[in-house]
Amino acid sequence: KLIICEAVRLFKARTGEAKNIPPYPGPNKMRDCFCTVNLDQEEVFRTKIIEKSLCPFYGEDFYCEIPRSFRHLSFYIFDRDVFRRDFSIGKVAVKKEDLQKYHGKDTWFQLQPVSADSEVQGKVHLELRLSEVITDSGVINHKLATRVLECQGLPIVNGQCDPYAAVSLLGPSRSEAKKTKVKRKTNNPQFDEVFYFEVTRPLSYTKRQFDVEEEDVDKLALRVDLWNASNLKFGDEFLGGVRVPLRALGQAGVHDAWYFLQPRENGGKSVKVEELGSLRLNIVYTEDHVFPSEHYTPLRDLLLQSANVAPVSASPAHTLGEVCREKQEAAIPLVRLFLHYGKIVPFISTIAHAEVNRTQDPNTIFRGNSLTSKCIDETMKLAGMHYLQVTLKPIIDEICTDHKSCEIDPVKLKESENLETNRENLRQYVDRIFNVITTSGVRCPTVMCDIFFSLRESAATRFQVDQDVRYTAVSSFIFLRFFAPAILSPNLFHLRPHHPDPATSRTLTLISKTIQTLGSLAKSKSANFKESYMAAFYDYFNEQKYSDAVKNFLDLISTSGKWDQRSIETPIMLKEGSVKLYIKRGNGKGFMIKRAQGRKRFGIKNFKKRWFRLTNHEFTYHKTKGRVKGESALCSIPIENILAVERLEEESFKMKNMFQVIQPERALYIQANNCVEARDWIDILTKVSQCNRKRLSTYHPSAYLNGHWLCCKLSADTASGCTPCTGGLPANIQLDVDGDRETERIYSLFSTYMTKLIKMQEACGSKSVYDGPEQEEYSSFVIDDPQETYKTLKLIVSAVQTLEQQHTKYKRDKFKKTKIGSQEHPIGDKSFQCYIRQQSESSTYSI
Repeated sequence: KLIICEAVRLFKARTGEAKNIPPYPGPNKMRDCFCTVNLDQEEVFRTKIIEKSLCPFYGEDFYCEIPRSFRHLSFYIFDRDVFRRDFSIGKVAVKKEDLQKYHGKDTWFQLQPVSADSEVQGKVHLELRLSEVITDSGVINHKLATRVLECQGLPIVNGQCDPYAAVSLLGPSRSEAKKTKVKRKTNNPQFDEVFYFEVTRPLSYTKRQFDVEEEDVDKLALRVDLWNASNLKFGDEFLGGVRVPLRALGQAGVHDAWYFLQPRENGGKSVKVEELGSLRLNIVYTEDHVFPSEHYTPLRDLLLQSANVAPVSASPAHTLGEVCREKQEAAIPLVRLFLHYGKIVPFISTIAHAEVNRTQDPNTIFRGNSLTSKCIDETMKLAGMHYLQVTLKPIIDEICTDHKSCEIDPVKLKESENLETNRENLRQYVDRIFNVITTSGVRCPTVMCDIFFSLRESAATRFQVDQDVRYTAVSSFIFLRFFAPAILSPNLFHLRPHHPDPATSRTLTLISKTIQTLGSLAKSKSANFKESYMAAFYDYFNEQKYSDAVKNFLDLISTSGKWDQRSIETPIMLKEGSVKLYIKRGNGKGFMIKRAQGRKRFGIKNFKKRWFRLTNHEFTYHKTKGRVKGESALCSIPIENILAVERLEEESFKMKNMFQVIQPERALYIQANNCVEARDWIDILTKVSQCNRKRLSTYHPSAYLNGHWLCCKLSADTASGCTPCTGGLPANIQLDVDGDRETERIYSLFSTYMTKLIKMQEACGSKSVYDGPEQEEYSSFVIDDPQETYKTLKLIVSAVQTLEQQHTKYKRDKFKKTKIGSQEHPIGDKSFQCYIRQQSESSTYSI
């Protein structure tokens, strides 16, 4: 039975801090450092710059789904000088197979030197054949035919890649070197060139058995180095190399395999590692293999019934929260699963009601990091992100652009600044943000309103004497955990593409503190501030109208009525950024490629950098980011004209990270800066256009070039697509969820914490039999009904064990089919011995 299995790679990293960075060689020893996260050499995340420090603290989390295979997860520390140039100080590179060693642990890594010879990626396909050649004199020579077929994924150096291969036979007295032709403007070159090398001294012609002396083979190896042909005076750049011992030929005398490119030995500068400093990281990497839906039916059905289990502490979903090390681990897949099947409101209502009943003081309601709090947080992130962008993004953009001084701490005030002017600037910003929040209730997503209604009712019933608890139960989420954090760190909520500068960040911090206090409805508000200057500033807002506005807003969003999201007249920016553009136009006679005059039809230079903006109304691009007032966009596409957004196959232009935005009469070919950014653009464009009535059901995954579609070879430029579109997303802009993937993630968590499940079963037995004080080792579990909890645990263990058997069988079958040296599993620095052993076993089996 063939099981089609999808691999899902999730990655989360917390960039903690660096220490002992080498000082700057000059009078000012301090550095302005930032850290990047890279998949191989592709940057996917960048921290803020920490100024004037040799021990910078970042404390930033980065979470993403990895959309492609990779070899190394790398972290680079850069220093930005006074001319805004970035220089690498050192790096931490963790191999994919080593990620589990550091999973979930705070680890200090020594920074390693960065050099061109160590920055390699990609793979090469080689074919080696040892053959007999009979000379005119009747003797036999053995020659090695080396065929360099192709490479994939070579690094791009200074915006270009013009690779060639240098092939040499290494030995005690050999240093022959031969080169392939240079392949221009591609990092996936097709060489297909053959080179011949004499391997052994002549053997007797009468000797019938093919033979090579072992001592000669052990001393010989083939070396293939990839280089980038550069016009610079510094010479060609090293891209990577491989060394293949000739014993890889085996008895057959033939070797056909893919190899990962490796760094050049002793290529880097001799720098002592301890001189570069160190970096503290917490890396969480998971790779789940998702089976077809029917495999998850027992566990999925069990989880979806959680809201109906009494007490809810005996439910499978609550049990997952009890055994996981962090509640967040359990909350993410649970919320996504329940959202996907439309059962999030009853589930959260049930666990919230149970938590409220366990709370003794109304002032501490929902203040802990419980499963309820984490689930509501995650629901707001998924269902409320569009609402957040519509509400806050315009004013946040204005604050980040205007750079008005809002510092009100007299100690931090600059000489040229006026305290009263700064207070007035800050007061105006707070007033405007407060007004847009408190008038946005009608746009709050229905699922959030229903959850807030449930929280309000549970809190009011539990604490009937406290008249404000029905407000604080809701404000503790919508203000403290939703709006205030988004104002504080807009880049983490996709309100801004990058970190704000230090001055703007300070302004946002002051605004966030004030908004948080206004929303809390605390009785003694000035006491909430430790700083006297904040208490004095808050006197501006000690008016009843602010409390009334908050209560009216909370009443509106916690009403059970189903509020529809109304159309927004003002365009709201959803995403913007710089990408490269290639335009394909339809003019009634066929397709025309827009390119610069006098240039080749195809090539990297035809792609122009443009600044793209996506709003809820249109998708536009401009020549530069900063537009001249009154200047119109180079192109404007109404959202309703987007028929599909799909990836473009790399073969079309020999370029990575490309996608296409298809319209009725033309399509845009766009290249993003990296794979994560490409996925973000595709996701957001697909989501805003998915309700268009004329959306396509099929598309062409490759371009129309040279009179035909590269994918299906049809010559008609108007031919219908040959591949189904990847649409069919849910109507809500933020609810793109795969139920099977989330169930697999939950299975992985249960499997990881199986020992805790067994201990929880023991705790149930202990509580049922022994009615005295609870044993200390079981005190961490919430068990209200031992019998019901034990039944649930038994069902969970059974479902997990069934899936475990299926995973074991899949891994065993996959291991049997894995061929080391294939394109999917190239030979690396540690897998050559495995390849030799695999070939030996294969030869023995054949004999």
